[in-house]
Amino acid sequence: MSAVARIALIGFGEVGQTLAEDLAGKAALSVWDIAFVDPDSAPSRALARHQVRVGCDAPDAVRDAELVISAVTADQDLVAAKSVGPGLPKGALFLDLNSCSPGQKVASAEAVEAVGGRYVEAAVMSPIGPKRIAVPMLLGGVHAADFVAGALPLGFVGAVPYSDVIGQAAATKLCRSVMIKGVEALLTE
Repeated sequence: MSAVARIALIGFGEVGQTLAEDLAGKAALSVWDIAFVDPDSAPSRALARHQVRVGCDAPDAVRDAELVISAVTADQDLVAAKSVGPGLPKGALFLDLNSCSPGQKVASAEAVEAVGGRYVEAAVMSPIGPKRIAVPMLLGGVHAADFVAGALPLGFVGAVPYSDVIGQAAATKLCRSVMIKGVEALLTE
């Protein structure tokens, strides 16, 4: 499979902007963030530094996308998944980078699959900063290998299929986070 050529980013905070920088010149990018309604918001101000098409709303941003990447806050995960529905092309991949519970991932997967999208859960296993687009990710769902095939040429070298079952990658990340943060707390004590 060749590299994905048309990507929509839903959420234009730190992760969305990092991906926009790393994907510049590799794919046509469109973006949407609910903060765009405020021209003084950080995501709105950041638009000047990126060559992206700004959607009028989420459905408009995803209308021609082969891949949609959702990078919103955890409380907006399901809202973002539902928001793209009216514009999501049949068969488009939907990569959910949001750090949330396994149950939330399942609900988002159901929303995306209900409109013909192909949902891929991603558990980002370290901060985005140092490795950027190559950040380690555990992927979940039956479409994970399809994502890797189209995204590996773009630089997603840390993304690996983990489980066909949605929610298992998120559960693994949560367990890891509890252990790592618990050890840090014990050492601090």
